[in-house]
Amino acid sequence: MPGHARLPVALGALLALVLIPSAAWAPAGLASWMLEVVPGLLFVGWAAVLYPRFPLSHLVFVLAFVHMLILNYGGIYTYAETPLGNWAKEAFDLSRNHYDRVGHFALGFLPVVAVREVLLRKTPLVRGGWLFFLCLCVILAIAAFWELVEWWVTLLVAGDTGTAFLGTQGDEWDAQWDMVLALVGAAVAYPLFARRHDRSMAAVPRSVATP
Repeated sequence: MPGHARLPVALGALLALVLIPSAAWAPAGLASWMLEVVPGLLFVGWAAVLYPRFPLSHLVFVLAFVHMLILNYGGIYTYAETPLGNWAKEAFDLSRNHYDRVGHFALGFLPVVAVREVLLRKTPLVRGGWLFFLCLCVILAIAAFWELVEWWVTLLVAGDTGTAFLGTQGDEWDAQWDMVLALVGAAVAYPLFARRHDRSMAAVPRSVATP
């Protein structure tokens, strides 16, 4: 196994150890768990399939792993019923369970590094203001598309599961909050990780030979 591949493989194995029992045990049910977790798994699968030709940096894999843990926790209970969110609601006298806000902030904070890497390595873009702006645009597009997915699922899936997946908790501005938080997450993460991300990309082999 190439040296660069060891960390992604280890993270993938650890993720499987977390997800398999979670899917089997989830109080919210398998269908609800899958709705929350499968989109993240699609990215993981894409990264694994393309790895021999386009290996992503270690930082992207680490952030993707953290993002999957956040999605998995929401999928186990549904975002509106996570124990951590309910504890914060009681402890701080909040009006709702805010774990879904954490999830949507993470939707910008964690994937923006992957977006930055793809744009830097696959387009003529260079580091600077336009790269930052376009990364934020991509994240906002992803966040907006996710709101459409939530709407479609709510229309198509059985009532309780669809409503739990939508997770508005009575907030008429929930979709707008979700998109804004993803945008804020990306704007915070981009400068925070930029230099570390550059170092991580510098360690990526141009290609990984297949056996």
